[in-house]
Amino acid sequence: MSPMSATGRRTDQYAAVPGPRQETPLADGRTSPALTLLVIGDDPAGAFTVPDLLDISGTRVRIRRARNLTEAERLLRDDVNCILLELSAQAADGASDAMDSLRQLLRLAPRTAVLVLTAGTDTDAERAAEAVRVGAQDHLTPADLDPSHLTRAIRYAVERKRADVAQRQLTETRLLAQENSRLERGLLPTPLLHGADLRFAARYRPGRSRALLGGDFYDTVRTPDGTVHAMIGDVCGHGPDEAALGVELRIAWRALTLAGLCGAALLGTLQQVLEHERSDDEIFATLCQVDISPDGRAADLWLAGHPAPLLSLSGMAPQLLPYEHGGPALGLLPQKDCWEGARFELGEAWSLMLYTDGLIEGRIGLGAQRLGQEGMVDLVGRQLSAGLAGEELLDAAMTEVRELNGGELTDDVALMLLESGA
Repeated sequence: MSPMSATGRRTDQYAAVPGPRQETPLADGRTSPALTLLVIGDDPAGAFTVPDLLDISGTRVRIRRARNLTEAERLLRDDVNCILLELSAQAADGASDAMDSLRQLLRLAPRTAVLVLTAGTDTDAERAAEAVRVGAQDHLTPADLDPSHLTRAIRYAVERKRADVAQRQLTETRLLAQENSRLERGLLPTPLLHGADLRFAARYRPGRSRALLGGDFYDTVRTPDGTVHAMIGDVCGHGPDEAALGVELRIAWRALTLAGLCGAALLGTLQQVLEHERSDDEIFATLCQVDISPDGRAADLWLAGHPAPLLSLSGMAPQLLPYEHGGPALGLLPQKDCWEGARFELGEAWSLMLYTDGLIEGRIGLGAQRLGQEGMVDLVGRQLSAGLAGEELLDAAMTEVRELNGGELTDDVALMLLESGA
């Protein structure tokens, strides 16, 4: 705004700029983007009586006027760069009313820079400082209303507000990520194997970037009769909805297992859970379940569209368990009794690896060839021959699969290992 003479007439150093509201051409051919200022107050000095002002650098300041917050709310648009609130006009009943007006304005325009205008007296200094503490970007006095000073103040206020908003968003994103991480860690299972003479290890890596939980799920529990039940599954897809459905299926599996269900009855009930909870009729889930006898020498295998586990017996090369009796993935067919189990012997010393297809679908080199189940059998066989077991075996398997793929795998990967004997 142009400085005023004692008679209230505008001086010649700065002039009001009429005409269309657009970018102002500079001497070198560039344009200076216009700034839009919304002034709230009575403007008793008449500093904002024109629609546009131009400072000596060529920056146009477009003026919108509002007598109060009600009018200001109607004039607030996306092109408003800054708001100037006259605190003196808002403080007829005291400083608290002025601060209340400022707080209300900040709620109306949470992403817009705000300047406050005071009369410039010693009494106003404390009020101006309080306004900045409340949330204004800066404070001005009537002496600061020449276009050059005002334009600079608006630009600084806009940049400070942008930095404040960016910092707040960064903080909110960080807190949300921390909250999601805590939530996802809490949703990963804790095996219930108290009393079982078995060693347990697991690895989990979601395909989604910066996520802790994917559509893969696993669990293992020991029921009162001594049977150890192990399960691993995979919901089709990789998003948060699939991850949530995987958690629901895992929790349902644990509850049903502890309630005494097993085999085809358990799979059929899980299918009902999936059908009720999935967001789309096309969504399905694969699942592998192994029920190990109390003495640890035999087990029953149930497959619902899932890859067969890898069994390694003492002194023998690892091999895939037979999958001829496997049934369809959960959610593909309406039947609830289309799964058949198969029993196999374990013996004294053995290790059993359950996995999801993310492990075997990684590429080998630059071509289109996949690792596949046969490649996985060879890979794990070499590591077992090198004496690896437990956590070290799973870490080595994951590392080599990533190296063969030439980088991180794009699909979720879950691995679970149960071992018995020396």
